[in-house]
Amino acid sequence: MKKKLIALAVAGALAAPVVASAQGTNVTIFGRAQAEYSLVDFSGQPSQGALQDNSRSSRWGLHITEDLGNGLKANARLEMGLNMGSGSATTPREQWVGLSSNNWGDVKFGRVQSPFKDFAGGMTIDPFAYTTLQANGAGGTMSGGANGMGSGANGFVNSAIRFDSATVEGFSFAALLMPGDANSLDPQLTNSGIGGVSGSFMPSGLGNQGNTGGRNGEFDGQAAAKYHADFMGMGIDVFGGYSRDNANNFQKGLGLQTEEVWRVGASWAYENFKLSGQYEDINNAIGSATCTTAASLTANPLDVGTATGQCNSAMNAGADGNIWHAGGQYKWGSTTLVAQGGMTNAHAGGINAAGARNVDSFTVGAIHNLSKRTSLFGGYQHVYVDNPNAGAANNVGAIVAPTYATGNRATYTIGVRHNF
Repeated sequence: MKKKLIALAVAGALAAPVVASAQGTNVTIFGRAQAEYSLVDFSGQPSQGALQDNSRSSRWGLHITEDLGNGLKANARLEMGLNMGSGSATTPREQWVGLSSNNWGDVKFGRVQSPFKDFAGGMTIDPFAYTTLQANGAGGTMSGGANGMGSGANGFVNSAIRFDSATVEGFSFAALLMPGDANSLDPQLTNSGIGGVSGSFMPSGLGNQGNTGGRNGEFDGQAAAKYHADFMGMGIDVFGGYSRDNANNFQKGLGLQTEEVWRVGASWAYENFKLSGQYEDINNAIGSATCTTAASLTANPLDVGTATGQCNSAMNAGADGNIWHAGGQYKWGSTTLVAQGGMTNAHAGGINAAGARNVDSFTVGAIHNLSKRTSLFGGYQHVYVDNPNAGAANNVGAIVAPTYATGNRATYTIGVRHNF
C-alpha cells in the first residue's frame, strides 16, 4: 500500500507544472510542443508537404515572481522558441523583468510583445494563431511586420517598456515605448551584411528580429485600449489602437517617412457563438512592408529557390494600405469550428513606385480539445493574389528584400499541440 501511495504521489507531481521556490521567489517552467503536417500548393509549382513547425509555436520558458508585499510583485520572463520539425532551439522570445500591482497593473522592461499582438485584436481574435492557418503574414488578413509592432508570429519588440493597466469598469489600456536615438541598436541585427550593406535599413526584412527604431532612430510607440461588457448573456469587446514607427536617419535619406498604423475592432460572443473582426489603416509602411519568418511561414528566408513563404499582408515600402479581418467560431462540445478571412489592399506607390496588390483569403477548420492542455487542429486556407509583386518591389539599392513565392496558394494542414 505504501508503495502505491508513493507511486501516485510521484505521478501527481510529474503531471503538475514544475514550480520551484527559493527565499520567496517562485519559478514556473512552462511551454508548448507543437507539430503539424502541411501540404502547400502554389500556383505553377509542385505541391510541397512537410512535417514541421514553421509558425514557431513551440517554446519553453521560465516565469519568475516574488511577492514584495502591499500588493506589489516583481516578475520576470525568460522564453526560447523551438521548431519541432528541424530541431532548432535558438529563437529568443519574450525576455523581460518588471513589476505588477492589482491596483494599477503591470510594467515590463526588455523584449516584449506589442499590444497589437496580444491585447487589442491580433492573436486574441485568431484561434489559428501560431499555425499554418494563421491570419497574419501568409494568411494576409493581419499585419505581420518584422518590427514586432503587428500581429506577426514570433514578433517581438526589443529594448522596450510596456505598461498594461488594471481593468476599471470594463476599461483597460496598454502602451509600449521603445526609446530611440541609440546608435548601438542595429535595425537588422544578424542580417546587417545582406546585400553588401552594413546596417541594413529594414527592420528584419529577411525574417530575423531587429529593433524598430534602429540606428539613429527616434522613439517608437504603440497605445491601445479596449472595453468589455456583459449584456443579456452576451460578451462584447471593443478595441482600438495607434502604432508609430519613426523613420531613422538612414531611412529618411531613402525617402521613407514615419509609419503610422490605426486599428479598430470588436468581438461579440453569445452562448457557443463568437464573431470578431478588425481593420488596420497603414500609412508610410516601414515594418508593415515586411513579415517575420514565422508570419510568412518561411523555413529559410534566404533559400529563394525552394522557399514556401508568402508575405501577403505586406504593404509596398513607403506606401499606404489597409487590412481587414473577420471571423466566426462555434463551440460544439470539445470542438471549435472556425471560419475566417479578409483582405489586404497594398496601395500603389512607395519608394519603388510598386504597383497595387490585393490579397483575399479564407480559412475553414476545427480545433478539438482532448484535454485542457492537448488539442488537435486542422483545416484549409486559400489565398488569392491579384497583381503579385516579386521581392524586388521592396528592394532599395543594394539592399535586397526577400523573394517570397507569389501567386495563389492552397494550404491543407493537421497538427497536434500540447501546453505544459
